[in-house]
Formats: sequence, structure tokens, C-alpha cells
Amino acid sequence: MRPNLLILGGTTEATTLAAKIAARGIDATLSFAGRVERPKPQPIPVRIGGFGGIDGLADFLTAQRITHLVDATHPFAAQMGRNAVAACATTGVPLVALTRPPWTPQPGDDWRRVPDIAAAVAALAGPPRRVMLAVGRMHLDAFAAQPQHFYLLRLVDPPAGAIPLPDHHTLVSRGPFTEAGDRALMRQHRIDLVVAKNAGGTGARAKIDAARALGLPVLMIDRPTLPERHEVSTPDQVLDWLAHSGADLGV
Repeated sequence: MRPNLLILGGTTEATTLAAKIAARGIDATLSFAGRVERPKPQPIPVRIGGFGGIDGLADFLTAQRITHLVDATHPFAAQMGRNAVAACATTGVPLVALTRPPWTPQPGDDWRRVPDIAAAVAALAGPPRRVMLAVGRMHLDAFAAQPQHFYLLRLVDPPAGAIPLPDHHTLVSRGPFTEAGDRALMRQHRIDLVVAKNAGGTGARAKIDAARALGLPVLMIDRPTLPERHEVSTPDQVLDWLAHSGADLGV
């Protein structure tokens, strides 16, 4: 059976998988939610935008005759992950999640773990601090509840409107970053606390390594809980999964 894949993208791993799929001549579509204004060029067809919930995704899988679904979204794209599980259960389309293993504390790390964004905001109550806020632009409004801090923001795209934080500095930059670079950045802005999602992987890890090197605490936001699903951690493991499902991957 020649496969026809839908890859839910938005991560480095999704881009790497798309290149491997293209090299084998496998039919596939890479879907982006549309939150990044400047997505990288891709070697396979791309669609941008939502599906309209579980039913919309199920309809798309059926209409496009998708044979396999790969959820390679960000570990914090919880709603898309839940929709993918439900839509595949409805349609019978096999699903695999390509997701990075979460970071785990290393010797010298000073993590304060919280379950979600709301808990991270609550944990910032108290005297003014100098915070590197590495949570993405979608959550900035929530931190307006703690306006007493200086916030260092690093965003993939320029902010669409005014940032609701009275004391901040914004950098527009796309990773991967380096530990040395992030250490210098934290020193330059006199950062004394890092707030981060447990995204895993290597591209965003530099700030965690830099915080350890500088002896800074990290307010680490745990990943959301998702329904049970088959998970792999590398694009090559996705290809193995496809092969074991009976898909013809060519040469």
C-alpha cells in the first residue's frame, strides 16, 4: 500500500520528517496551525490553518484519503493532540506522535515545577524580578497579571500588537540557540529567573543549560496530559512505524 500521510507540523522534527518523506517520494501533506508568520520552506505540499475541531479533522482525513497521521506538533499543542487521537479513533486512520522526550533535571539544576501557565503566573507573585519569559507570544497576556517584573522575551515573529507587559525587552529570533549565547544574554539583561515550558529537544535547551551554568532557578511548566497514543521520538522511528504498518516506502 502506498501511503498518503498527513503530518501535523510546527516543530523541527516535523521538518526533518518532511524531508525524509520527500526523499522517498511518499505522498504527504504538512499542516501548520498558522501561528508562525514565516514558516520555513518545505519539500512537500503545505496547508495552513485549523481543521474545525475533531469532526473537521475526521472529514479531512476521509476526503483526502489519508492513510496515516503523524502528530508532530509542539508538546504543548494539547488541543490538536487530543483532536488527532479522537479523529483517528473515529476514522480508523493509524496515528503516531513524533514528540521529543521531556527534559529532566540534571545535577546543578534548580527547577521549580508548575503544572500549567496559570500556575506559573501565580508563582511570580512577589517582589520585582528580572525574568526571561520563554513561553511564546500566545501566553504573554496571562503574565500581565504580574506587571512588577522585567521580562526578557524572545519571539519567533514580531508581536502583532502592543505587548501587555510594562517593563520588557523583546528579541525576535529563531533558534536553535547556544548555551554560551544564552548565558551572555542572561548576563546582559541581569536575569535572575527563567520561565520555560518543558518542550524537550535540543533547539530550545540552551536557556536551560545557561541557567544551570549561571546558578539561576527555572520555573518549569510541565507538559499537558494527553490521551494514550503511540509515541516515537525520531523521524526514522516514524518511517519504521510506517513500514511495520504495511506501507510501501519505496527505495
